[in-house]
Amino acid sequence: MGKVTGFLEYQRETPERRPVAERINDAFDVYRPFPEEKARTQGARCMDCGVPFCHTGCPINNIIPDWNDLAYKGRWRDAIRVLHSTNNFPEFTGRVCPAPCEAACVLGIHEPPVTIKLIERTVIDRAFQEGWIHPEPPAFRTGKRVAVIGSGPAGLAAAQQLNRAGHSVTVFEKADRIGGLLRYGIPDFKLEKHHIDRRLEQLTAEGIEFKNRAWVGHNVPAEDLRKEYDALLAAGGAEQSRDLNVPGRELQGIHFAMEFLPQQNRRVAGDKEIQGDPILATGKRVVILGGGDTGADCLGTSHRQKALSVHQFELLPKPPAERSPLTPWPLWPLELRTESAHEEGGIREWSVATTAFTGDEQGRVKQLQAVRVGPPPAFEPVAGSEFALDADLVLLALGFTGPVRGGLLEQLGVELDARGNVRTGEDYATTVPGVFAAGDMRRGQSLVVWAIAEGRKAARAIDAFLMGESNLPE
Repeated sequence: MGKVTGFLEYQRETPERRPVAERINDAFDVYRPFPEEKARTQGARCMDCGVPFCHTGCPINNIIPDWNDLAYKGRWRDAIRVLHSTNNFPEFTGRVCPAPCEAACVLGIHEPPVTIKLIERTVIDRAFQEGWIHPEPPAFRTGKRVAVIGSGPAGLAAAQQLNRAGHSVTVFEKADRIGGLLRYGIPDFKLEKHHIDRRLEQLTAEGIEFKNRAWVGHNVPAEDLRKEYDALLAAGGAEQSRDLNVPGRELQGIHFAMEFLPQQNRRVAGDKEIQGDPILATGKRVVILGGGDTGADCLGTSHRQKALSVHQFELLPKPPAERSPLTPWPLWPLELRTESAHEEGGIREWSVATTAFTGDEQGRVKQLQAVRVGPPPAFEPVAGSEFALDADLVLLALGFTGPVRGGLLEQLGVELDARGNVRTGEDYATTVPGVFAAGDMRRGQSLVVWAIAEGRKAARAIDAFLMGESNLPE
């Protein structure tokens, strides 16, 4: 423990967000740089608890007190070694993870918790700055070949672990660029894509082969991979968007969030041609249905595209301003969260159910019909609360229902569970010998940090399947 009284002497401090008027005119990170000395001070707040609940709050069991202490002492190289021992990509989690570790911080029982996410980001950024992140190819090759399907955080984590175990790994990605949801789901103002690119340089130099525009189950038959590789890992995510079955859903101008967000990522990347009809909020009255992270991403993107107005509706009731007694420490708290996008404008409302859409003579959406509702599970309509709202663009950010059907899953012949996800045992093995699954495709819609955890555990299971045992850490 660096400073015994640190948690008594120092207050929680986090990076400032750039002024709204500045950041909505670009696609860069919304946060200002945070001085390293201040990050070290934040590390001093860690109490080095006898039972560090932050470990259990973190899906990848990061050894948090250790690298907090090392950051406080300025031992950055040691800190990145400890951090990398459990997390392949702290530059991702340090930016987009909601930090369940902080929700479980013991200091958080009666004081603001330790800024674990900030310290994590500071450690990895310092490591890249100093050139400490370099390729680590395996000392030998096992002669075994593994195909990883999907290049999101689960697939990339598994690929790196399997490659370091000495297996020859090929990653198949249906899109034109590698990165999965990191690349074409999360806006640049939350995760600038150079963070992905510099890590891919390392993975490529370590010997991992990447094949983009390789859509397994479509232009790449799954049976071919089963013949050519000793094991397969399905890590394709849960990309089936939840739809809204109400009258008028077929009108033009109503789109899934994951039709809208990837187009903006491509524009920011400099693509001149966008596949499909352009979906833009510019000058439009936008309505976002869904109050989660994806809805917030649509909100921030709409601001940057200069929407005329934005309303965001959530079916659930408004969360309490502070942790609900229904979710006591160290559980993930039910409480109101305000993202950077909410600071930038728009009207946010809860307990609203959409009942229909109406359109013009050209078949374009022009109005949303809705009603106020009571609490779950009934969501009973409140009598006399019906209302209409003009809308030119409606974005459905209602979550995801599982992996996309009609290709990979059917060709592999894997069984699905009751939720429509790929069924596996504790060893991440599917019902088809030699085929494994990890990430959202296995557990359903979740967090980047859970995807990394799943990829690591699946890699260990695959290594044991191929070699009879495994020394890979989970």
